[in-house]
Amino acid sequence: MKNLVFLKLGGSLITDKTQPQALRADVLERLAGEVGAALSKRPELRLLIGHGSGSFGHVVAGRYRTREGVATPEEWRGYAETACVAAELNRLVVGALGRSGAPVLPVQPSASALCNDGELAALEIRPIRTALGHGLIPVIHGDVALDATRGGTIASTEELFAWLAVRLRPERILLVGEVAGVMTADPATAADARLIPSITPGSLDAVASMLGGSRGTDVTGGMSTKVKAMVALLQAAPSLRSIRIFSGLEPGLLLRLLLEPDAGGGTRIVRGD
Repeated sequence: MKNLVFLKLGGSLITDKTQPQALRADVLERLAGEVGAALSKRPELRLLIGHGSGSFGHVVAGRYRTREGVATPEEWRGYAETACVAAELNRLVVGALGRSGAPVLPVQPSASALCNDGELAALEIRPIRTALGHGLIPVIHGDVALDATRGGTIASTEELFAWLAVRLRPERILLVGEVAGVMTADPATAADARLIPSITPGSLDAVASMLGGSRGTDVTGGMSTKVKAMVALLQAAPSLRSIRIFSGLEPGLLLRLLLEPDAGGGTRIVRGD
C-alpha cells in the first residue's frame, strides 16, 4: 500500500516502566497530537500504529513469566491478567489518538495470534487490511498469544510488525522510544554514550556488542533484540526503504519524520550504500 508507515510508540516512552500501570499521559497526548497534525498536512498518509505494553503488560507478564510458557492454573490467570492490562493501555492510546482527530481502530492481537515455541506462526490480517483500505488506522499492541508448544506466550509489537510488514508492505517503520536512537552505551549510566546515526546489515556485527537491554521490566528484550530483529526485517521485506529509531521526548520530531521521510534524527537502519 502506497504511503503506508508502521509507527510504534514504545512502552518505555508512554509509560513509566519502573512503576506498575503508570501512564505518561502528557507524553502520550503530545505524540497523539503530532500524529493528528501529520494526517492533517498529509491526508494521503496511511498509518498502522503499534505500542508496547510498558508498565502495564510487562510488569504482570514478568511476574508470571508468561513469555516462557503457560501451564498451571495460576499461570493461565496471569495470562488473562496480562491481556487485560495490555488492552487497558490500548484503550488509553486509542483514546488519545482519537482526540487528535486520527481515525483509529483498536485491534486486539491475542484474538487471532498463534505462536509455536515463542515464534509468531499465524495472525489474522484481513481486518487490518480492510481498515487500511478504508482510510482507518489500526492500533495494535504487544499482547499474549496461544502457543502450540508453550501453552501461551507474549507476542511483542516488533514481532507483530515483522509478520505484517511482509504482507502489507509498508514503505517505512518508525520506532519511537525515550532515547535519541541506538546508542553506543546506555545514556542513563554512561556520560560518553554516542548516537549511532546509521546501521546496515553489514555494520550490525560491529555495533552489536555495544547494544544493551532495557531499563525497567521488559519481557520481550531490549535494544539489542530490537535492532537485530529490525535488520532481519529490512532484509525480508523488499518494500521497506528504511527503519528509524528515535526519541519521542523531542517535541516535533515525530511530526517532522512523518512528513519528511529523509529528515534527520535518530538512527536509520538501511540496506547499505
